[in-house]
Amino acid sequence: MDGANLSVVSEFVFLGPSNSWVIQLLLFLFSSAFYMAICSIAAPKMIYTLFRKRKAISFGGCITQIFFIHAVGGTEMGLLIAMAFDRHTAICKPLHYLTIVNPRICILILAAAWILGLIHSVAQLAFVIDLPFCGPNVLDSFCCDLLQLIKLACTETNRLEFMVTANSGLISVGSFSILIISYIFILVTAQKHSSGGLSKAVSTLSAHVSVVVLVFGPLIFFFIWPFPSSHLDNIFAIFDAILTLFLNPVIYTLRNKEMKAAMKKLCHQLVSYRKMS
Repeated sequence: MDGANLSVVSEFVFLGPSNSWVIQLLLFLFSSAFYMAICSIAAPKMIYTLFRKRKAISFGGCITQIFFIHAVGGTEMGLLIAMAFDRHTAICKPLHYLTIVNPRICILILAAAWILGLIHSVAQLAFVIDLPFCGPNVLDSFCCDLLQLIKLACTETNRLEFMVTANSGLISVGSFSILIISYIFILVTAQKHSSGGLSKAVSTLSAHVSVVVLVFGPLIFFFIWPFPSSHLDNIFAIFDAILTLFLNPVIYTLRNKEMKAAMKKLCHQLVSYRKMS
């Protein structure tokens, strides 16, 4: 190929989660309802193409989707590590919390998380941007999956698939390991400080742990499941692209005392209004 991009494919076709009209309708209602409450990268295209006979995305659109999926994913993992640092400071050094976690540090952490996500995404795209696509263009998914895209290239891709998987695995395993170590350190430190410190630390960490399980759970299952299945992959992809993004703010909202008080007040007002009517 002499390093040249000999692509003649102008678009990729999605097989989608299912060809059943009933399942497509349920997915449409499910995705639309959750999309109204979140900002997602893959959901808009899936909703748009669910009832279309030809479910396709342009070559440029596919590359753009992959870029933002990996950029946001890498950034999210960086932010989870930052939040673990925040919880560690709040539990282990409460008197110095405002000094350590000041606005300047927060801005630097946010910038570092986005830089990490962008570097990860650019590194992934560097493997595929010059690949030749000269025929097959069907993706067994509802969005542009990087590994499936690589397999469509008209060249040997085993080495590329390994490098892409290793890149994603490195940032995922690295982030997860840092989080687990931080939890252990926080719990051990809290237990040493006071008898009731451990239970308080567990309560403080519960929301963060729940989000970590939601983010890394599908990834861990995907990598360790011994029986590959495109249908199962689609289910977990939908869960990760839509439900996880919806549940993240919900979990933290329900942990906020002011928000819970406001929700209780609203519920009481609704009950009183119904009784009056």
